[in-house]
Amino acid sequence: MESLNPTLFESQFFGFTKGAFTGAASDHTGYLEAADRGTLFLDEIGYMPIEMQGKLLRVLQEWEYYKIGTSVPKR
Repeated sequence: MESLNPTLFESQFFGFTKGAFTGAASDHTGYLEAADRGTLFLDEIGYMPIEMQGKLLRVLQEWEYYKIGTSVPKR
């Protein structure tokens, strides 16, 4: 099974803002924001590295997350 890079995971799931890192030329909507009260199907979470599992768990427990490059939580 192919491993998912933790940085790529965060940028794809949580999104990022313009200028958050080199190459971030515009804002990016993450999967969580795009789902917007819909369904986001996550399969095989047990195979993800534990630090990524922890970040997903925090979102599920607290109902908020931070886009990369922001200090304001999104709900």
